[in-house]
Amino acid sequence: MDLVVVLLTGLALSMDAFTVSVSKGMTIKNLKPSLGIKIALSFGIFQGVMPYIGWLLGVSFEKYIVAFDHWIALILLSYLGFNMIKGFFEKDEDDNSSNNNFTLTNKELLVLSIATSIDALAVGISFAFTDVNIYYICLSITIITFIMCLIGVFLGKKIGDVFSSYAELLGGIILILIGLNIFNEHTGFISNFF
Repeated sequence: MDLVVVLLTGLALSMDAFTVSVSKGMTIKNLKPSLGIKIALSFGIFQGVMPYIGWLLGVSFEKYIVAFDHWIALILLSYLGFNMIKGFFEKDEDDNSSNNNFTLTNKELLVLSIATSIDALAVGISFAFTDVNIYYICLSITIITFIMCLIGVFLGKKIGDVFSSYAELLGGIILILIGLNIFNEHTGFISNFF
């Protein structure tokens, strides 16, 4: 596998995590650089470790993982998205202020990291059937995802400053759309209607 393919694989796998990073950057008030690094590092590590786990699992479990990975991503991302939307409307009813006090717990970061890296697990399974240096690929995916997510968090912060009163609502919608996109990529569900 040449360098260009490795880079493109890393970029492709990082896109869901990048989008979620933008969403989190928009919704977290007073985002500190250390939290931005923590978010990017969590997404990067999970994106890099999941292909390795998939590679270890190999062909014997492929049909089981592929059969439900999109459901897990849809459920986790939709759950978090609906909670953000609910929080937006509850905050609006409680105090009608535009202050956004949304934070990110370690538990939520873990769930988001898993949900956005499930596709990487399936990609790792496909690596088991090729002659690749899995350590090199996983390290590359980790670094690319870390960089993309770090950019995403602070890009989201800039966007969130402009749309601060609607950032939580928009972030929740984005998470749900990412879950639906992953589900559609695996099932073609939406394309069946068009």
